[in-house]
Amino acid sequence: MDIFYWLAVGMLDAIYWGGLLEGYENLPARGPAVFIANHLGPRGPIGAVCSIPRRLYPWIVSDMVEAAQAAAYLRKDFVEPRLGLKPPTSITFSQALAKITVPLLRSLGCVPVYKGYEQMRQTWALSLGLLLRGKYLLIFPEDATLPPDPLTGFNSFQRAFARLGEIYYERTRQCLPFYPVAVHGSHRVRVGEPIRYSPLNPPGVERSRLRNLIEAAIRRMYLDMEGEGALGLIAARK
Repeated sequence: MDIFYWLAVGMLDAIYWGGLLEGYENLPARGPAVFIANHLGPRGPIGAVCSIPRRLYPWIVSDMVEAAQAAAYLRKDFVEPRLGLKPPTSITFSQALAKITVPLLRSLGCVPVYKGYEQMRQTWALSLGLLLRGKYLLIFPEDATLPPDPLTGFNSFQRAFARLGEIYYERTRQCLPFYPVAVHGSHRVRVGEPIRYSPLNPPGVERSRLRNLIEAAIRRMYLDMEGEGALGLIAARK
């Protein structure tokens, strides 16, 4: 599976991404760890997996790895809004695309994220199993139901991912590190310093603390890259 993962990532990087990684010195030498990134449409997941030189296990909407739901999800989320296709062409194209993406995402070890507390327990169990094996998770926690920030285009982050710190600490008595990752449209990815789970706070307080600190770190790195791009454009015009 790892060989296939690196082959797939290498092809994506060569064909589409080919970007630059910044903050290499902040990368963990060993797992487990959780990388938290902004979504940036399809570029966020692609940029993160292509740039971070670690075997990542991304969280993904469960509909994307379920054959019965994938075509409808792809049509609504990607084929019609991003490719501009209309029915019936969009329906046929989405069905064909799902036949490729579902087995591909399953083979890459993506962790399905379900709706509802009972089903979400499957996500926690799969994620904890990976963390206990020293693996790296990749999560994009933006809440698409909320309006985007006018400066970054980010949606506010949900805090559910922070529960991983709780369940990992309950099992191991060790504090799980979370790494903020900013993916920029200029094909740059920046990794920030880790923010660790603290067992000293009540669970609700700690989830909010992790969410707020990580979201602020990603926003800050993104705006730094945005400003550097503007400065470079000004310099080029002089």
